Amino acid sequence: MIQTQLQHIKQRYGIVGNYEGLNRALEVALKIAPVDLSVLVTGENGAGKEIFPRIIHEHSARRARKYFAVNCGAIPEGTIDSELFGHEKGAFTGAIESREGYFAAADGGTLFLDEVGELPLSTQARLLRVLETGEYISVGSSTVRRTDVRIVAATNVDMDQAIARGRFREDLYYRLCAVRISVPPLRERGMDIDLLFRKFALEMSEKYRMPGPVRLDEAARRLLMAYAWPGNVRQLRNVAENMSVTCEERLVTADMLARYLPQAAPRQMVVSGDASADSEIDGKLGLLYQLFVELRHDVDALKARMGAAAGQQPAPQIGLLPAQPFAGAPAAAGFDGELAEAEELVEAAPGGVARMDDVERETIRRALERNRGNRKLAASEIGMSERTLYRKIKAYGLDK
Repeated sequence: MIQTQLQHIKQRYGIVGNYEGLNRALEVALKIAPVDLSVLVTGENGAGKEIFPRIIHEHSARRARKYFAVNCGAIPEGTIDSELFGHEKGAFTGAIESREGYFAAADGGTLFLDEVGELPLSTQARLLRVLETGEYISVGSSTVRRTDVRIVAATNVDMDQAIARGRFREDLYYRLCAVRISVPPLRERGMDIDLLFRKFALEMSEKYRMPGPVRLDEAARRLLMAYAWPGNVRQLRNVAENMSVTCEERLVTADMLARYLPQAAPRQMVVSGDASADSEIDGKLGLLYQLFVELRHDVDALKARMGAAAGQQPAPQIGLLPAQPFAGAPAAAGFDGELAEAEELVEAAPGGVARMDDVERETIRRALERNRGNRKLAASEIGMSERTLYRKIKAYGLDK
């Protein structure tokens, strides 16, 4: 019975894959949907967390009422309270009229709070009161209002660390996490990666009446399955759609696929060093790993280009972008300092953890460069909320 229901859910919501962790998450969503409890959906950016609140709402007693999704990480800190709880006329500069917030608009229905881990502490206190009593006060008002809203929240933040560092209220966490659903990252889903790629390629082919969907040869398929997919399903879709439009050949080789994969790295990598030496490391290891792989790529490319300039045949780089040789030996003379600097950074990255801010700054700078300044795409690529990225861009002086 449950398998039949799962297949129906997958067809209805366009969910592709048979990974056990994904099926388990769907089963939990279906079981708790009729029970009016708060739910916390956890998982990396781009993993598909936004599907689960919709499933829960549409299989609950509230399905005939309104459903609202709010991206807490994309709303400026100064206006988040107004967006959620409403405000009175004159409550702040620019408040030319009264406005109801999402808690009033969603009364009787479901409110999905995406990136809830990015909420300011003051807003967390207001949210806790709503969850405990159903009461709230609009900004600039003294009147207590009531609402009947089911909260489904989602976050990619490590909540244990956020609580330990005083960035998230422990009492609010337990209120939100009456039931927890963990969405697995794409890199763990095995054959689902290939199935999803085929789905996205076929959709593009049918939508734009192309000669046929792009297909992967065996080597390209292995590369697809080995890639870490830091942007998860969202990144895979972008790659499939980009290839569908820009590839002249319908059969894609590994070399062709590698051009669309930034830091085409294997999904696992051993990073040496004692993480306990600095408590700040835990929250930035993902960025360190990403920058380390990219720097190693830079070193390999520089070595290949030096060899080409000296008349040597460069060794093939599996899964990396092909190196572009410089036109002439004199240019190779300037490689020494650049190569030494890159190798120093690579060798220092795993163990040299004292300058994690430098690593984070460089990772953000490179992500912005790859995405041509598009902050939303850059945030998605490195697994960071838009608001956090904006704050760090300013802090690191990258907005100049």
